[in-house]
Amino acid sequence: MSQNKRRTKSQLPPIHVTGDEMRRLRTLANSKMDFIPRVVNFLAHELDRASVVQDDSDLRSVVRMGSQVSYRDDKTGEVRHLVLVYPHDADMHGRISVLTPLGAALIGLSVGQAIEFQTPGMKREN
Repeated sequence: MSQNKRRTKSQLPPIHVTGDEMRRLRTLANSKMDFIPRVVNFLAHELDRASVVQDDSDLRSVVRMGSQVSYRDDKTGEVRHLVLVYPHDADMHGRISVLTPLGAALIGLSVGQAIEFQTPGMKREN
């Protein structure tokens, strides 16, 4: 896909979020809007398009808060590993906040899906 084209909602991969995580993530996003509006707006957009599922749903193949994730950077081919966490649990040892461009892009994705997102330097990543 060209970097100049934006994916429409129908072209984005479907994502799933539990009701509890949806509530917590919306509250978090609302509280951080003044500090990191670009990432919060991206996260809010992702939550708006997510399918909300019951809290006790079997989502083993879906990226949720606390999920251990391995993903491939399409630009470099490098496989990276991380754990998706709330901001207060993020660290320099692979625990990535959902309030980062990567964290917001990963929430709700299933195994095998891909998504583009913008890094803070405004370049698009896959």
